[in-house]
Amino acid sequence: MAPKHIVSAATIVLNESNEILLIKGPRRGWEMPGGQVEEGESLKDAAIRETKEESGLDIQVTKFCGVFQNVSGCICNTLFLGRPVGGELTTTPEALEVRFFPIETALEMVTWKNFRQRIEFCLNEELHPFYVEF
Repeated sequence: MAPKHIVSAATIVLNESNEILLIKGPRRGWEMPGGQVEEGESLKDAAIRETKEESGLDIQVTKFCGVFQNVSGCICNTLFLGRPVGGELTTTPEALEVRFFPIETALEMVTWKNFRQRIEFCLNEELHPFYVEF
């Protein structure tokens, strides 16, 4: 049987005040915007699209940070850094609340599985590029 993997792209978006964009999803609480890469779509384009769909913001991806791989779940999560370049913060069914927060505040708010660690790794450029299996 051919392998089947899910590939996702998420972005840590930092504004000019060095605050992090978080969305509050209906299932996982506060997290960074992101989601599945569609067929024929680049990782970077998926990160940009998902951020727009979930937050209303247009972003510029500034750096590829690394990968978190859920080996047993066959999921590869790619992570990027980005900055807002347009759009307006907007809520959606996927993002019940959308706001920028100071880094320390944001890290305390992100409690789903290893999402906080993902943000911390993206913010620590000495770790780039990283590859984390779990």
